[in-house]
Amino acid sequence: MRKNGAMRTGIAAAACGVLAMTLSACGGPGGGSGSAKGLGGETERAPAGGVGGTRIPGVGDGLRSRIPSNSRQVVAVYGAGRNSADSTVVLYTKSGSTWDTQRVGKAHNGVKGWTTDHHEDDKRSPVGVFTLTDAGGVLDDPGALLPYDRSRAYQAPRGWAKSYWHDFDYVIAINFNRRPGTPPDDPSRPQGRSKGGGIWLHLDHGSGTSACVSLPKPAMEHLLRTLDPRRHPVVVMGDRADLAA
Repeated sequence: MRKNGAMRTGIAAAACGVLAMTLSACGGPGGGSGSAKGLGGETERAPAGGVGGTRIPGVGDGLRSRIPSNSRQVVAVYGAGRNSADSTVVLYTKSGSTWDTQRVGKAHNGVKGWTTDHHEDDKRSPVGVFTLTDAGGVLDDPGALLPYDRSRAYQAPRGWAKSYWHDFDYVIAINFNRRPGTPPDDPSRPQGRSKGGGIWLHLDHGSGTSACVSLPKPAMEHLLRTLDPRRHPVVVMGDRADLAA
């Protein structure tokens, strides 16, 4: 099930050519009913109803109906607000009819917040439910269950601030306007270029992104080793108001 991509060279060409659009999208300039170990090593409070609930907490009927019936792993990204770059990520795993909280941690999303109508360069992350099928990065495969494409082509441009250089050491493609089953850096945009694309889960640099969701390195390693294509993982993401709608 795993595809380990051949080590690609030509870093500058990749940054300026095939990956130019992808990199511009990704990088750049409640009480609870239980607690779980933080994705980034910290302990966070799980959202209300987050342990053993039959529904994923904070997700309303609109988005819940879009979660595939065969999905048994959900990465929920709870944005702090429509115009906020701060978010919390919770991994839920379904056992029988209940969703159990696995891990919780802090994250960042688009620097301008969230949108239900994402377009290229709007600096907002798209609200919605998206499948997770492909991973990759600059670093060696850490034991990913998803197909993993290792390549130096993912390396962030050295023209970016140094704090961003390791953003793409690990990435998981969010299937927004892309072809599932291809490496994360595949440039295809089925809905057209204006709808944006190249939106990933990737390493955090401490602030908002251009559209992606960024997490600490331990969180990404955990997701890579846990998200299982046999469980049909998806990400449910958005600001809390839109998630609950």
